[in-house]
Amino acid sequence: MRVHITMMATSAPLATVVTTDDGARPDWHAMPLTHAIERVQSDAELGLAASVAQERLAEYGPNTLAKAEQRSAVAIFVHQFASLLVGLLAAAAGIALLLGDRLEAGAILLVIVLNAVIGFATEWRAAGALDALRDKEIPLARVRRDGEELALPASELVPGDVVLLAAGDRVPADGRVLEQAELRVDEAALTGESLPVSKEVEAEVQVNAPLGDRHNMLYRGTSVRDGRATMLVTETGQQTEMGHIGSMLQAVKATATPLEAQLAALSRTLMLVVLGLCVVIVGVGWLRGHELLYMLEVGISLAIAAVPEGLLAVTTMTLALGVQRMAKLHALVRRLPVVEALGSTTVICTDKTGTLTRNEMTVSTYHVAGTDVEVSGSDSAPLSPALELAIRIGALCNDAEINREGTAVHMLGDPTETALLVAAENAGMSSAVLDQDYPRVDELPFSSETMRMVTVHRTPDGTLIACMKGAPAAVLSACTEVAQADAIIPLTDEARDAQLAANAKLGAAALRVLALAWRELPTDYRPDDLTTGLTFVGLVGMRDPLREGTQETLEVCRTAGIRTVMITGDQVSTATEIARQLGLDRDPNGQALRTVHGRELHDVSDAHWQALVRDTAVFARVSPEDKLRIVGALQELGHIVAMTGDGVNDAPALRKADIGIAMGIRGTQVAKDAADMVLADDNFATIVAAVEQGRVVVQGIRRFIHFLFSCNLAEILTVFVAILVGWPLPLGVLQILWLNLVTDVFPAMALALEPSSPGVMQQPPRDPDTPLLSLRFSGLIVWQGAVLAACTLASFAIALRWYGAEGIGLQRAVTISFMTLALAQTAHAFNVRSRSRSLVSAHFLANRWLWGSTVLCVLLQVLAVNVPLLQDVLKTVALSAADWALVTAGALMPVVIVEVVKLVQRRLHRGWAEE
Repeated sequence: MRVHITMMATSAPLATVVTTDDGARPDWHAMPLTHAIERVQSDAELGLAASVAQERLAEYGPNTLAKAEQRSAVAIFVHQFASLLVGLLAAAAGIALLLGDRLEAGAILLVIVLNAVIGFATEWRAAGALDALRDKEIPLARVRRDGEELALPASELVPGDVVLLAAGDRVPADGRVLEQAELRVDEAALTGESLPVSKEVEAEVQVNAPLGDRHNMLYRGTSVRDGRATMLVTETGQQTEMGHIGSMLQAVKATATPLEAQLAALSRTLMLVVLGLCVVIVGVGWLRGHELLYMLEVGISLAIAAVPEGLLAVTTMTLALGVQRMAKLHALVRRLPVVEALGSTTVICTDKTGTLTRNEMTVSTYHVAGTDVEVSGSDSAPLSPALELAIRIGALCNDAEINREGTAVHMLGDPTETALLVAAENAGMSSAVLDQDYPRVDELPFSSETMRMVTVHRTPDGTLIACMKGAPAAVLSACTEVAQADAIIPLTDEARDAQLAANAKLGAAALRVLALAWRELPTDYRPDDLTTGLTFVGLVGMRDPLREGTQETLEVCRTAGIRTVMITGDQVSTATEIARQLGLDRDPNGQALRTVHGRELHDVSDAHWQALVRDTAVFARVSPEDKLRIVGALQELGHIVAMTGDGVNDAPALRKADIGIAMGIRGTQVAKDAADMVLADDNFATIVAAVEQGRVVVQGIRRFIHFLFSCNLAEILTVFVAILVGWPLPLGVLQILWLNLVTDVFPAMALALEPSSPGVMQQPPRDPDTPLLSLRFSGLIVWQGAVLAACTLASFAIALRWYGAEGIGLQRAVTISFMTLALAQTAHAFNVRSRSRSLVSAHFLANRWLWGSTVLCVLLQVLAVNVPLLQDVLKTVALSAADWALVTAGALMPVVIVEVVKLVQRRLHRGWAEE
């Protein structure tokens, strides 16, 4: 085993200086190792003196991450009521209580409390995002102090400490590598790099190198996969990269979803409408001769009617049902408004590994005897001798294992080595049989310096062979011959160039390439025989295959007007090729899009950031700060951004995005807590399915807003017009409140469950800046509300003529008006199902919930005019057959009128599309 050791000592006084003059952190990765040791004024061989360590601990504080300052449970619960719409509903409940309608007041208060409980539960769970960083705490660390090794609480580490690490350890602080032996580190949680990274002591690293390219540094929270190391601590606590990410996460405020912003705007509009109604209706009624106190009661009741109590309840229920549907699709939503935001998504920023790809290295191609041989799954086709030898070498020169427990198969080891074992199994070479027939007797482990691994095996006939795998250039340097189809020839410069060209070709196809070689050994072989005189057998290319259905899913995104941007910690060449395979490298017009390396993002102005994100398909080797800026630049351009992530490094961007999406299988707890949604299957297709459900929810919300506002407007117009023309009031105060509670809420809830419109994913995303009540939408509500009011007033006028305007005759006329409007609103729900399709189209019977709510509303209205108790409360009377005929005609007339308008629009080819 070869170990690279660098030991430095300094006699400088032990006074630590770990910041630059301007307060910034030093570029530890870019300075020579001797300068780093001098900077922290330590001794690499003896470590710090215990007394100096205590002084520094007092100066820098414990090596822990700051605990997030969280609001108390009471503060979070109180915050749920900080909404203008909630304030309006509370005022309506208070007024209803003053008017003696405890039922109405209780229903409104129940809606408010239910909304607060749901909001509190989701926010309380989300508040743990920063505390999850504390799960990365490392309880103990092996430290060298005063020349002795001892175990200390990791919280007591200080800059200048010398820490000893072995395979399986988590790195307790940030630091420079002092010495290493076959060291490989898993940095996926911090950088997004999908494979273990080799570290070197003397690696030359540029100042602006991204974290993933700093091969001489170790970072807190990462883990040692193989080998061992000694590290010089340079940063502790909040000054580490992990602490820096925690600070960014704390600084990022969650973005309000489009629905939250639009409901706030709608609430402000409603407040003005309510105040205006109170003044106008009371004033006009008083001038027409009605008693002032009575008109105050009527005006307040109509103002309550203008505030749709059902809006908050139905919105919450619709979003909750959307959450349930998404859960069945493996998308777990943590905040209700995010469901609607998904429907407005315009850009999805996605990781590559495990999301677009399967995160499983798979052998794709062997290059042997001058020929590329494609490999597929369980291919059992006859093997050429050269291919058989290459597969056997890959399986023998290998430290991975296949464990079988019953029918379960577990792969243990490096992903590239497990891929080679799987390829051998698919070719009929059992790893267990190979280990038995070719027992290992010696080895040279993989080294980041030599970039190759050698194992020695005894063959069934007793000879010894050496098998080598590693980087192509490193393996070629150990070879003197090359295997051809039917001969072994000298490895000339021309043959070497041919193999390097084949390596470049495979690498350009986004494959991870290893070279394979072997030789027979004498019984008394020397160590040098293992690295000289080998025969080059060939190359093996491995890829992380695309997830099944990813290309089709991305095509759905393009059709739906959703742009996909890849943000990955992987290498530029790999990310670029994956983007090409998926068609992400071109915009909808066929224009080529850029691939940007993280190093190009330093010192970029805000204006340049926006220009950059417009024409870039792939951002590779990016830092957490870069991800945050990318999301922010897209948002500044007006996009609703969904961002996927799985590592600690993704958490700030997940919090910043309109919809943060964490991976449920491989995601860190920090990422899951910072996200709005968690994918139980880590599949990109699940995101798109959730977007579709979000669009369905948006359609449902707009349907019941259409219904609620047109019905509320009809109630207001019915009373207001009657006052203007000098008629008696066609509706009583408690009748208005009954309409608001019964015929508004139940059909509205059923409309929220309406099946999605055809082609919901063939339409562009809804513009998040479009208000819930756009001019065109408001016009639709106004004319349909006016039709409902006109039909109600017509029934009322006929009843007045039949029965007169006084005494029991007026009470009967008011009952007819009340019944007409109630049943007209119930029937109007069928108009609202579609703005263009006919009522009797193929989807007529599709919504069983709407039919159920219709039956319920009709039954309640029948009870309202026939049950003595309800007659007394609502001031109604039983109706005759003629009365019911009049009510039915008035209630169905709006359906006929709206159907005629839809027909004319379709005939003129100007049908209103579903929004």
